[in-house]
Amino acid sequence: MYDRILVPTDGSTASEGAVDHAIELAKQYDSTVHALYVIDTGAYSSLEMGSEIVAEALEEEGEKAVGAVADAGAAAGVDVETDVEHGIAHREILNYANEHAVDLIVMGTHGRTGVGRFLLGSVAEKVVRSAEMPVMTVRSQAAEETEE
Repeated sequence: MYDRILVPTDGSTASEGAVDHAIELAKQYDSTVHALYVIDTGAYSSLEMGSEIVAEALEEEGEKAVGAVADAGAAAGVDVETDVEHGIAHREILNYANEHAVDLIVMGTHGRTGVGRFLLGSVAEKVVRSAEMPVMTVRSQAAEETEE
């Protein structure tokens, strides 16, 4: 049913629930998980000085985030492919899903705290509204604790 499962991650503890769900589904369906980290180019592209330093730091953060998914997959006996892309988050997620013939997207409803949390929430909403394949959203325990 699901041969390829995409899990976009921002490396936050809030996205761990989505990663856990994606890996469990992959175990059940003998699927490959695709871990994707998107570097929001709009967030740093206007910086004149130091933009290369910021871009490098974000690349490292992205590699660490998808590496954590790969480690979790290896521990569960699940194949994981990783990728770090640059662009507008929801567009890159949708492009990746289409280009890799993903059968299911599993993503958190909230990511980072503060403004970033609301931005990721809007990313999830845009993906849900636009994706051609099913999207499973996972509400994180961290988001619930923040709201209490």
